[in-house]
Parts: sequence; structure tokens; C-alpha cells
Amino acid sequence: MTRIALLTYSSKPRGGVVHTLHLAEALARAGADVTVVSLGRGGDSAFFRPVDPSVTVSLVPFEARDDESVGERILRSIAVLGQFFSHADFDVVHAQDCISANAVGRCVRTIHHLDTFTTPALAACHERAITEPYARICVSAAVAEEVRQGWGFEPTVIPNGVESASFEHAAASGDSQWREKLGRYVLAVGGIEPRKGSLDLLEAFALLNRPELSLVFAGGETLFDYRHYRAEFDSRAAELGIEPIVLGTVDNDQLPFLVAQASALPFFSTKEGFGLAAMEALAAGTPVVTRDLPVLREVFSSAVAYATEPKSMAEKLAEAIDFGHDAEVGRALARSLTWDEAARRHLEFYSSLDRDC
Repeated sequence: MTRIALLTYSSKPRGGVVHTLHLAEALARAGADVTVVSLGRGGDSAFFRPVDPSVTVSLVPFEARDDESVGERILRSIAVLGQFFSHADFDVVHAQDCISANAVGRCVRTIHHLDTFTTPALAACHERAITEPYARICVSAAVAEEVRQGWGFEPTVIPNGVESASFEHAAASGDSQWREKLGRYVLAVGGIEPRKGSLDLLEAFALLNRPELSLVFAGGETLFDYRHYRAEFDSRAAELGIEPIVLGTVDNDQLPFLVAQASALPFFSTKEGFGLAAMEALAAGTPVVTRDLPVLREVFSSAVAYATEPKSMAEKLAEAIDFGHDAEVGRALARSLTWDEAARRHLEFYSSLDRDC
């Protein structure tokens, strides 16, 4: 039986962590011996959701410190995880992010998306996490092409899976608790931060000019310090007379219902590797408007509407809210992407590796 370590950097609900847990469970269903290793952020002793008992979970204690910079926190994350982890117990060591790739050294790496760092130490970490792994996976061809153009590597493309059933069930349940609590709303998943294009969303929502709708944000736990961006966001929201509802982290069991009851889901990220939150919205039958990026064109094709700047974002959101979309097209796309197929392709990929290279 293949012994696989999947490594991620957090116990909180971020896209890469969600990916890691679903992939681990699917690999275990396929017969692999899987251990997920991560830092327990803020003293967490468990992940944000239960993990199937067929998967071994190993969380490394990682206390919060208010007196350290983002760079210091990342470097400490690498050091703590690296001190804990041993290659000896595994046939395949597969890192899902820059932190874990730097922590464990020789590994397989999934490059979900590429970041840009201005701090020399963090830029060096990002570079090492691309160049030092002996094999690479990307979740979309667009990101794989960025890696090829930038470094000359040829990553293998294995798309994400989608937990479609949970979101379809939420949509079919007739549950209306979030609508009763929030009224009609437009939902952004992922927090208020530059990569998510939150300021563009704010401008688009103002241009939408629908007083009966609320702008709701769910999620947002991150290692990075976006205080200046958040201050700019809050200042601009006040100027525009918008009072966003910021829910923070939503319980994993409740997230499908929150998504299913939204009038639309804007997905205006400036960088993405796949767009899992938008795919989950399609599974729920919720209309999606995304920023017009090559990677999102690749992943979503005709299942979503595309926009480039706040004016067109507002126009496409209005169309989505007023006329909806062909929900079956989105559901069919989401159903076609399963974690079991992703696991099968990962096991095939692992088998093809020359681990002595």
C-alpha cells in the first residue's frame, strides 16, 4: 500500500486546505495509506471540519504571536513544520503550498497559483517551492503554462474535484434560514483581500444600485496582513454608503446553504488556480460572475458570465440576479469533476515518478 503524506499550511478553511482534505479522503477510498500533516493555527487541535477516520491527521501546534511580521510568521511556519516532519514514514511526500514545500525539502508540489512577493526572503521561499520539488502538479492548464513560461518545467495538470452533492442537497432542501437572516444577498467567498478583487467588487456593487440586496463576505482566514487594504475597503464602503456584512468563517455544514441561497456569487479574483468556490456555487445552482481571466475561461467555459472592470461586473451581476442562468449547465460541469477521479489521477501520477531522480 502506497504511504502518502499530504502537507498543507493551515487548519483553517482556505482553498488549498479544502483541496488537501478532499483529496486525502478520496485517496484513502482508493486504497492508499494517507496522512495529512499541517500546522494547527492558533492552537487548533483539529481541522475546520471533521476528516474521515480513514485518513490519519497530524497537526503540529503553532501558537499565534501578535509581535511578529508576516514574513517572520511564514519563516517560523516553515521552521516548525520542518522540525516536526520526517520523510522516513512515507513513499510519497506531497506539499500543497509554498510553506510546506519549503519545510519538507524534496517533494511533489501542487502549484495552485503563483504569487508575487516583494520581500526578498518570501520571494526566495516562493522560488524554492517551484524549483526544488522533483515533480509538479497544477490544477489548471493556465497555471501550468505560467510555470512553463517562467521556469521551463512541465507540470502535470490534474483538476480539482468538487463536493457537488452537498451543494445540490442544500439547494434542493428548501431551507431558507440565511435568506431569513440576511434578506436577499450577493455572496463573496474568501474574505476581503487584494487577490480576491474586493475593492472592484465594492465598486461594482455600488454601481449595481440594488438597495434590497446586501453584500455579504464569508471566510477570509489568511496568513497575510491586509490591514491597509481592509482600511481602504472600509473607507471606500463608507463613501459609497455600503455596509457589507462580514460573516468571517462559516461552519462547513452551513456553507452550502449560504451559497445556495445567494442571489449571485461574484468571483472577481485577480489570480486563481481553479476557482473552487465558484464551482461549488454552480453545483448549488447559484449564478456566478467571474473576472475574465484565462484560467477561469478554461475551467468554466460557458457556465458563468465574465466581466473585466466594475461597470461590466455590475451589468453582469444585474443580469445574473434578474434572469439567472442555465443551472443545469453549471451543475453538469460541477458533477463532472469528482475527487475520486482526481485521486485516481494522482495515484497514476505517483506511480509514474522516478523517486530517485
